[in-house]
Amino acid sequence: MTTPDTAPATATASIAAPRLPGETPGRFGSLGPVGLVLAGGISVQFGGALAVTLMPRAGALGVVALRLLVAAVVLLVVCRPRLRGHSRADWGTVVVFGVAMAAMNGLFYQSLDRIPLGPAVTLEVLGPLALSVVASRRALNLVWAALALAGVFLLSGGGGGGGGHGEGGGGFGALDPAGVAFALGAGAMWAAYIVFSARTGRRFPQADGLALAMAVGALLFLPLGLVESGAKLADPVTLGLGAAVAMLSSVLPYTLELLALRRMPASTFAILMSLEPAIAAAAGFLILDQALTTVQAAAIALVVAASMGAVRTQVGRRKAAVPEA
Repeated sequence: MTTPDTAPATATASIAAPRLPGETPGRFGSLGPVGLVLAGGISVQFGGALAVTLMPRAGALGVVALRLLVAAVVLLVVCRPRLRGHSRADWGTVVVFGVAMAAMNGLFYQSLDRIPLGPAVTLEVLGPLALSVVASRRALNLVWAALALAGVFLLSGGGGGGGGHGEGGGGFGALDPAGVAFALGAGAMWAAYIVFSARTGRRFPQADGLALAMAVGALLFLPLGLVESGAKLADPVTLGLGAAVAMLSSVLPYTLELLALRRMPASTFAILMSLEPAIAAAAGFLILDQALTTVQAAAIALVVAASMGAVRTQVGRRKAAVPEA
């Protein structure tokens, strides 16, 4: 995935897969590429649900700091990126990529501290979807944008009580406005993440750029986490749960996605990633008891359909542009 055309998928497709220690051609092969992507999506969203349970112990900023720090250490050890031989433009790109990654995580976890997981991911995915619509010059993508807006309208008009931890909530209008704003901000940073991940993938080999960007994000967020949580971050239970969040939300899904992308088209990957809001809603229900109303479920389904439709429109446009042999 080297261009915004395949948003709203994450941009890991733009970075070649790292050579993992002990990796063999058949490793994870029994899952198949679709299974790998779905497993990665489940890992991300259940990691997010675990992060919500950790926030009372470490705070939202503390959880982000732990997640980025552990993920950076693991990726740096696995990838062992080369530090020399890169231009100033290379370093500028990877630093902006790291800033976008840190901001995306920070804003999203702030939203999770205030609103349920399913609606938060649904709002966040609007950022990549908007990027896909803007990057496209086809009128059909306006239909997908309208479908997504219809989903948001349904949620904003739903009844019932909203809330953060453990509350199902009704529409977005009943949710904490700050949580909604944080989720939308995370979506904007997700769009920036996609753009700069693609640029980083063109400038750095394998997953070196991803590892370096993760380190940049960790360095940015560690002081914020220390200010908010201080010595709480050194608690063994908090460290252990933070490491679990990092593995579930970063290391494991990135690895599974990169392995899958060796064996499936980026367009298929993007369509599967469009299911993230639905997976998030399931994780919120199973782990956090955040039940969805009928209106919420219908609205999330509209946003998922809009995301998948936008990706398929881009794929069709590219196929039509390629002349037959």
